[in-house]
Parts: sequence; structure tokens; C-alpha cells
Amino acid sequence: MRTLNRVWRSVDRATDVLSFPMAKSSRRSGGRGREPRTAVPPHIGDIVIATGVAERQAREAGHSLTTELRVLALHGLLHVVGYDHTRDAGAMARMERRLRGRGGLPLGLIERGGST
Repeated sequence: MRTLNRVWRSVDRATDVLSFPMAKSSRRSGGRGREPRTAVPPHIGDIVIATGVAERQAREAGHSLTTELRVLALHGLLHVVGYDHTRDAGAMARMERRLRGRGGLPLGLIERGGST
């Protein structure tokens, strides 16, 4: 995870979650400007979670590893779909808080101050 963080973000330390959104490809029009329907949803990106870091954070937060993995997956998913808490004036934090509430999850990464 440290290597991924160094290569992709130029941050030389381990982190808990990294997101890699798929690059938007140019749309090819099929006559009417619609994408062909497929049975498989499009791949929107990848999320990498460091389980060792997640285990430590779960202990520190006082909840299970499963809960921490869900918190990290949600945070990563929001990045994959385009949110960026370092530049969005709180939009990601608000969405994360709303979705955590629906999922019954504890404080998220942004609120814990542990996400960069």
C-alpha cells in the first residue's frame, strides 16, 4: 500500500484506502447517441484497502474489522464516483455522513480526520 501511495499520489507512507476511478472514455454514438445495453454493469474503478491498517483503525475506533472495511469501502467508492474531500467544500463529507447514517456506520474517515 505504501508503494501504491508513493507511485500514484507521491506520498511515501502507507494509507488505509486508495481509489482508482476509471478514466472516462469517449462515447461512441450508436446512431442515436445511446450506449449499447449490456448485462454487466460498467467498471467504474478500483478500491484498494490495506487490511493491516484497517485492523489497527478498527481497534482504535472500538469497532469490528468488518465495520472498518465498510467505512473504508464507502469512502473509496465516493472517490471513485468523483468526490474529493480535499477540494469540494464539504460535499463528500456530507454525502459520506448521509450514506453512513443509512448504513448504520460509525464516524467516517473525514470526520475522524484520518483521511488524506
